[in-house]
Amino acid sequence: MLELAKAATFFASLLALYWTALSAFFLPGLDWQDRLLLALARLSLSAAVCLFSALIFRLPTRTNPDAHLPLTSALPLQLFFWAAPILALLFLAAWYVTCGAPTFLTPYPACR
Repeated sequence: MLELAKAATFFASLLALYWTALSAFFLPGLDWQDRLLLALARLSLSAAVCLFSALIFRLPTRTNPDAHLPLTSALPLQLFFWAAPILALLFLAAWYVTCGAPTFLTPYPACR
């Protein structure tokens, strides 16, 4: 039963990260500031899902040989630690490609 719970929560963490990636790039009609806030909110929700999944991975049972390892070495948290900076870089790259170099005093009309 623990193995099924691990698989289910890992799949949930993958879906949460996928949902975060979609919100960062594919929401037409929103301003970049609104898209950034929505992406940060979804990234924090993904962090919570990955943390819950890592807790399931580290349950102290007799049949779990990885229960003594640190929580940050669990696969869902490792996946989150790799995906979060990559998503942030891709979000910034998409912002740069769409709006050009960031100018804080005179923003481009397309980036408002």
